[in-house]
Amino acid sequence: MSGVAVRNVPRPEEAVVARLSGFGVATIHEAMGRSGLMKPYMRPVWAGARACGCALTVLAHPGDNWMLHVAAELMRPGDIVVVAMSADNADGLFGELLATSYKARGAVGLVIEAGCRDTAELREMGFPVWSRAVSARGTVKASVGSVNIPVVCAGAAVQPGDVIIADDDGVVVVPRLGAAEVASAAQAREQKEAATRKRLAAGELGLDIYNMREALAKAGLKYQDGPAED
Repeated sequence: MSGVAVRNVPRPEEAVVARLSGFGVATIHEAMGRSGLMKPYMRPVWAGARACGCALTVLAHPGDNWMLHVAAELMRPGDIVVVAMSADNADGLFGELLATSYKARGAVGLVIEAGCRDTAELREMGFPVWSRAVSARGTVKASVGSVNIPVVCAGAAVQPGDVIIADDDGVVVVPRLGAAEVASAAQAREQKEAATRKRLAAGELGLDIYNMREALAKAGLKYQDGPAED
């Protein structure tokens, strides 16, 4: 689908998004059965960036950021813009001027499977961006794409209104309809990890905490008291 800009899309309750914002990408990914991650080349353009919000999706074309301007009109406070590309591209589709517009409109971040530039300015203004590349190469405004349609960004399917969580570990997508359940699963996982962390800090071994010894023996691991003799 191309040439469509959808004004209104369902979003999860703000309370659910707020709950998810308290967890890291790794925790949420594990809580969803190790699913939802974008490919690991999607990296924050400045260290320590973190964001959680509802996906406003964009389908753009190589070297063309026209639809990113359309997205600014349609965004709501708390949105994260997720830009997928119709073909492989690393041009700098996003920079400080668009970030100024997005921030004024209430966006909390950008995820783009293309390039980003003005990284020093983005860091100074505190606007978080995850991109495939950093590139100063400029763009045109000539090809119509779409806004708020289903897209695939960095290998992950994203529906408008899904919850996007991003940090130094990467980007994960939480389906809107299951967001509350994922938040509960992430909370349970974090509580379990807190208990395990105390045991590890006290000197216990993961081999015993996770009951690995029997499985290792069955897999063929044998201990010996010294180096093997030639």
